Amino acid sequence: MSPTLASALEKLASYRTNNTRASQEIFESGCIILKSGSSTNLGEEGWAFLEQLALAALDVGRIDVADQCLRQLSDKFPESPRVDVLSGIRMEATEPPSTVLQFYDELLKADPANAAIWKRRISVLRRTGKIQDAVEELTQFLDTFYTDLEGWLELADIYTSCNQFTLALQSLSHALLLNAQNPFTYLQFAETAYTAGDIPLALKMFLIVIDMTESDVPDSSDRPPSGISIRAWWGTKLCTRHLVSNPSSSSASDTLVPKKIKLIDELATERVLAAYQGEQGADARQLVSCWMSSRK
Repeated sequence: MSPTLASALEKLASYRTNNTRASQEIFESGCIILKSGSSTNLGEEGWAFLEQLALAALDVGRIDVADQCLRQLSDKFPESPRVDVLSGIRMEATEPPSTVLQFYDELLKADPANAAIWKRRISVLRRTGKIQDAVEELTQFLDTFYTDLEGWLELADIYTSCNQFTLALQSLSHALLLNAQNPFTYLQFAETAYTAGDIPLALKMFLIVIDMTESDVPDSSDRPPSGISIRAWWGTKLCTRHLVSNPSSSSASDTLVPKKIKLIDELATERVLAAYQGEQGADARQLVSCWMSSRK
């Protein structure tokens, strides 16, 4: 095996392991392997590679390469549900939605428990503007596959896009039950609650995000926040500023406002400004400081 081919295989395997969707890079490296004609001699790794390349080819608009990969996969796995999903995604690239939906319907009649096909059907419904149908289908799907985290996040996203924030929060509540250790899910819940106008609930969830991301960091109070913590501190500041000015704010979830809200507000101000330390952050720090002081 040539060094170039080995390097391409190693790179693609790394992308699969890390679930990285770098379509252009995958396509370029994948074409090296495909042109070498060695993909079918790589065992299980070769079939995983063909699936990976087919998806990348569709992303970059190279339908011909995707078709080449699909032919090899279909010959090897003629009745594979996984290949059926890939064939459906290929159809979505060029065929009318009605044709794609008919294809998915036929597959679901043969196997009603095919979760991957069901989810692709829902995505087509949403993409074509059939939001109510998508919601109904997704609700039925989650009744069957309750533990599908992506499904609950998708349902929450649909409700949010329709300004139905209460329903979005209900969907996110299920996501939190299934993924209680992920701070990003809590952050999404907090931001949705803030948009819905439930500021006390939003504050509570922003503080949970901060606790999850900074509690295990040594001397976190002496270090500027970074990553998701910055966003959570910004959310906390927005909430506390509102609650300090409007201490009697109502909460649809009956969440109580912390008694020491002013102290939390002061801490949020300090932590947000700390994120803009150093010469590079000087201008941003000044702008943030002016913004905070002008709206107190």
